[in-house]
Amino acid sequence: MKINKNIIKELNDYLEEFNLTEIEYTEKDVKVKVSKSRITKNEKTLAFADEKKTIKEEVSIDSSKKIASPIIGTAYLAPEPGGKKFIEIGQKIKKGDTVMIVEAMKTMNHVPSPLDGVVKEISVEDGQPVEFGQTIATID
Repeated sequence: MKINKNIIKELNDYLEEFNLTEIEYTEKDVKVKVSKSRITKNEKTLAFADEKKTIKEEVSIDSSKKIASPIIGTAYLAPEPGGKKFIEIGQKIKKGDTVMIVEAMKTMNHVPSPLDGVVKEISVEDGQPVEFGQTIATID
């Protein structure tokens, strides 16, 4: 069997264009799956100080912990429409407390907090689609 490199290149282009982590293509008995991993590192900002192209690095050291979506689905911040949200910014939470629900294939998956802390940021809106590994909240 000869692999069509054009299909792989096109699928890879779709990953970038639509900001996906994985895409699969099937035609008759041929199945092609292309995926990429997302690795988050400390953010580095490079700024050109002057025309001599001197590079200045700013490294942000953040002690907060990110909570990632365990699956692809739709994020819900409350157990029901109009209900009280699971978490609010500034709220103290304990390990195991539900942070939000990610619904996938009509199944409501509760996302627990991996640690104790204070909610610093909620990175998604109610009803927003989320990807596997996407940051949904940040805890200090």
